Order: sequence, then structure tokens, then C-alpha cells
Amino acid sequence: MNRIITIGREFGSGGRTIAKMTAKKLGIPVYDHELLSQIAEKSGFSKEYVAEKTEDSTWNSLIARSLSGLSSGAQIPAEDYLWRMQRQVILELAQKESCVIVGRCADYILRDKADCLRVFIYADPAKRMERIVSVYGERDLSPEKRLRDKDKRRSAFYNYHTDMVWGAVHNYHICLDSGAFGLEKCADFICSLY
Repeated sequence: MNRIITIGREFGSGGRTIAKMTAKKLGIPVYDHELLSQIAEKSGFSKEYVAEKTEDSTWNSLIARSLSGLSSGAQIPAEDYLWRMQRQVILELAQKESCVIVGRCADYILRDKADCLRVFIYADPAKRMERIVSVYGERDLSPEKRLRDKDKRRSAFYNYHTDMVWGAVHNYHICLDSGAFGLEKCADFICSLY
């Protein structure tokens, strides 16, 4: 049976980097932006459109989508179709091989899979702000606003599709503070649990 690690993360916490480090240490693939390409290929939409309409959906677009479903129902909204494609891609990856999957509600999609370690990475906002400026080069908006906006979109997308609360400890097997432990130690913890 394949063993899967899903990593949810706050923006700027280093979750993506931890996922890559973990996958490298374990010798298994990591899927993050690669998921966008696979969802785009399966759906027929462009990668840019998929990126815009999946994890980075705004709360307003999710509400509008929800309300639009109350009318005719004759056609599936594109975002709902993309959700189905995203779900299918993640389930196929889990069936195909052991791997690390970053974000995209993979923890929820694979919640009934017996061998799936669900991880959430977070950090103090000050450390996340420092990281998005120093590592990501984010300087156009205030770091505080950028964190708040990005996390708000991730939360809205997750909460809408899962009926669960993004970042709530009960959704995960382990939540790690990357600001306190450091990225390398977080990857080591995850590998030891794997």
C-alpha cells in the first residue's frame, strides 16, 4: 500500500520547502505546482486558470458559486468541475505511488485512506512576514496584508470544499511550528512519523 503525506500550510511558513525536504529525505516524489499541470491537462483549462480558480479562490467567488447552484443547475460551474478534477488527480496519485502532496485539500480528499499522514505547518506571523520578504521577495504589498489575504483565500477554499475548518488541529495528525523548530527539524519529524 502506498504511503502518502499531505502538507497543509500557512502562507510563509515554509510548508512547501518542508514538503520538498521531506520527499527528498524519503526518496519519494512531491506534488505541489505539478498538480496544477495535471489538473489543467485533465480539465482542458489553462494552468493559469486552474491556479486562479483552485486554492486561491476568493471568499466572494465561492459564495457566488454557491448561490449560482441554487438556480437552474443545468451546467456545472467551472470551479466545481475543477474541484472534481483536482480530487480525481489527487486520488490517482495516491493510488499510483507513495508521495508528498502539498495543499489542495489533499488531507481531506485522502482522509479515509489508511496510510496517509496529515500534516499542517504554521508559524508566528512575524516569522512568516520575514520569510515572505527575505525568501519570496514579496515587497509590493505590506507583508502583513499579503499573509492575511493569502491565508484568507486558502481558508475560504478549504472550508467551502471540505465543510471543515482550515488549520484546525483535529483535521491533522500533527501540526508543526516551523518558526520554533526550523524547516529541517520539521522535515525530520515528518520523516520519523512516516
